[in-house]
Amino acid sequence: MRQNENGLPTAAQQPHFQPPLSRREMLQKCGNGFGALALAALLRSDRSALANAPDEVAGSHIGPHHQATAKSVVFLFMEGGPSHIDLFDPKPLLEKLAGKPLPAGFKRVITAMGEMESPVLASKRKWKQHGESGIWVSDWLPHVAACVDDLAVIRSCWGDGINHAGGMSLMNTCSTLAGRPSLGTWVHYGLGTENDDLPAFVVLEDHRGKTVGGVRNWGTGFMPARYQGVAFQSGAIPIPNLEVPADIGEQRQRAKLDLLEQLNREHASLHLGHSELEARIESHELAFRMQAAAPEAVEISAESEETRRLYGLDEKETAVFGRNCLLARRLVERGVRFVLLFHGAGSQWDAHQDIEGNHAKMCRESDKPVAGLLQDLKRLGLLDQTLVVWGGEFGRTPMSEKGNGRDHNPTGFTMWMAGGGVRGGQVIGATDEVGLHAVEDRLHVRDLHATILYALGLDNMKLTYLRSGRPERPTINEGRPCLRLFG
Repeated sequence: MRQNENGLPTAAQQPHFQPPLSRREMLQKCGNGFGALALAALLRSDRSALANAPDEVAGSHIGPHHQATAKSVVFLFMEGGPSHIDLFDPKPLLEKLAGKPLPAGFKRVITAMGEMESPVLASKRKWKQHGESGIWVSDWLPHVAACVDDLAVIRSCWGDGINHAGGMSLMNTCSTLAGRPSLGTWVHYGLGTENDDLPAFVVLEDHRGKTVGGVRNWGTGFMPARYQGVAFQSGAIPIPNLEVPADIGEQRQRAKLDLLEQLNREHASLHLGHSELEARIESHELAFRMQAAAPEAVEISAESEETRRLYGLDEKETAVFGRNCLLARRLVERGVRFVLLFHGAGSQWDAHQDIEGNHAKMCRESDKPVAGLLQDLKRLGLLDQTLVVWGGEFGRTPMSEKGNGRDHNPTGFTMWMAGGGVRGGQVIGATDEVGLHAVEDRLHVRDLHATILYALGLDNMKLTYLRSGRPERPTINEGRPCLRLFG
């Protein structure tokens, strides 16, 4: 081997040696890269277009894997566990078994409060078939019943979360244990945003307070913090501190943010890979853009009186949740990808006793706003591109608790979907004769997540994030979409 005057191999023989490029060579070799940068800039506001972009622009995870049927999702989360056997899944056998223990033929379950041996509690609801599809809905939900031909009612859901913390975590992250990214995070990561001036993933919190598990229900887990849901408050001012003080102009505000970014960047250079800091820097920029766009998005005073009545804003019991449902429509209308909307924060649907009083109240608060959202989306032509999902972390048991309540039931419960390419007026699956176990066309929570992702054009097994060299997936290597919903 030839050596130079210092006794080292010559440049041509040194391993991995790359001779420096001349300016002419650099321009020749990097010319295509400049075009890719321009393409990325043109497409950055519409990530769905990146599906056909070169890999070096799009990245393997960005963009749909197949033709999407929906552009946005509104997840109406009834926290605490609504009773499927009192709302969407009538069980006449409960009348005959009322006051008696379950017959031995029914598979035993472990309940949260140990009520397996308690006597059966009959449903006091009046049931009726609605719409052309003839789907059964109880008298607790008269407004939603009027929209039943737009609903695909899934009676065979099941999961693993026996308590609220585990159930909430499972329904939002596909795991009963904290630490995984939420469904909205995966959607934001996979598809990006259609509106650079608003968050891609918004959480509308309930006026009662914080949900069980709090931010982990819309957090990013091990993924970068930039994909976390942005929480809006319930009430007349959803985004606090949004307005710029009157004595501070846009130029001054811009200068303040530029200085703040400079300081943050200097700090970030000393803490490489600190995603929370990077997310904070990006959030400042998003907040600056939101100061121009968000006030209009959350200002509902411009809505007509007809629209306000549709959501129940003129009624005391429905005004708060109705406002959030209307805000959800305004957000998806402006390109927000995923809206997670809570009702009953603090597990208010949790009817361990007096299910009649509890559910009657919760249904009065939510029935009209939910139906109003469906009707409003439909008349505006947005329901076809917006997937609406309704449900809680689990259902309720057929056995009684404290004489007039029901315990948690994760082994069989009901959720429904509407819009976003879902064929309405159908019932998927079934529970057993008392509504305890899902027995036909069973759909685990991971299957529900796979179905939601499928509607958005994402394959739950192809959407991956590398964590310490290991490919992580939104449904933890399980779950299949229910394609019957789209048939």
